[in-house]
Amino acid sequence: MTRARAEVDAAVARAAGFPRLRYMGSKYRLVPHLAGVFAELGGATALDAFAGSGVVSYLLKCLGYRVTSNDFLTFPIVIADATVVNQEDILTPEDIDRICGPAADDRDFIRSTFDGLYFTAEDREFLDTAWSHVDHLPGHKRALAISALVLAAARKQPRGVFTVTDLRYDDGRRDLHQPLRDHFRRHATTYNGVVFDNGLTNSATCSDVLELNPAGYDLVYLDPPYAPPRDDNDYIKRYHFLEGLSVYWRGQSIMELTRTKKLAKRYTPFAYKHTITEALRRTFALFRDSTIVLSYSSNAVPDIATIEALLREVKRGVDVRPVDHRYSFGTHAAARRRAVCEYIITGR
Repeated sequence: MTRARAEVDAAVARAAGFPRLRYMGSKYRLVPHLAGVFAELGGATALDAFAGSGVVSYLLKCLGYRVTSNDFLTFPIVIADATVVNQEDILTPEDIDRICGPAADDRDFIRSTFDGLYFTAEDREFLDTAWSHVDHLPGHKRALAISALVLAAARKQPRGVFTVTDLRYDDGRRDLHQPLRDHFRRHATTYNGVVFDNGLTNSATCSDVLELNPAGYDLVYLDPPYAPPRDDNDYIKRYHFLEGLSVYWRGQSIMELTRTKKLAKRYTPFAYKHTITEALRRTFALFRDSTIVLSYSSNAVPDIATIEALLREVKRGVDVRPVDHRYSFGTHAAARRRAVCEYIITGR
């Protein structure tokens, strides 16, 4: 099933309202380019195998695909549950007032565990209070509320990452000084605004991509973590607080001796230069029966020639489209220099 131009334009316009999480490698700016590629390739079922911020899963839903959204972290799947799987539930004004009101119990896990870290005492108290009500919300309402809490925490934290505990990167943004309660109210309304029914049963899974069942997808979109030549791409290190917040740290292992109270790192072969090539080869082979669309960056390892060769091992028709792109990750001088070429690679 191909998509008409008017349908694509409408999908891009709807996806433009998707809440923006400052997330490493997010694809908000690539949405119009990806929409054109997806429309050209057609199909009825789609897998977003590395969902991340959730915007591409949501775009696929807007384009009329039956979408499965997957990630190995929990908070992206909560966001997908709220926006891709959810077809009609929203948080009522009464729900939002209750979450922002007096606590339902005396829990203080966040206040005590993260004392002096990241947020004000009032903000940390609000997160505990909010969760005392979130715990009693049903289904998609719960996912919406958690998504709004995650976005609130990310927006207030400098650069949206939790590798620092002070305001050394305070760039004067109002978001950094607005109470988390006010953030939550605003973002809950924003998430409510993107809920819609595309008439299909969509799903969300939390799994390692190589453990997924590959059957049943016309289109598979891959946006794997990039193994950079320098530094790292450790998502847990950067977003551990959001991951913990999405489950109220239940079942999570906090590294108590670390300054940031981060979670134990989860291994993924996509994070390392010496394992990513074989991981990509295995991923392409896994989805060899589907049309594959891959986003990849010019500043990643391995290089684009290697990626193309790997994909040609399982696909006869491989197309590489460069898109000039600047990641909006951080406001410091180094981040402003991160102009890269993003490739959209298709294999069919």
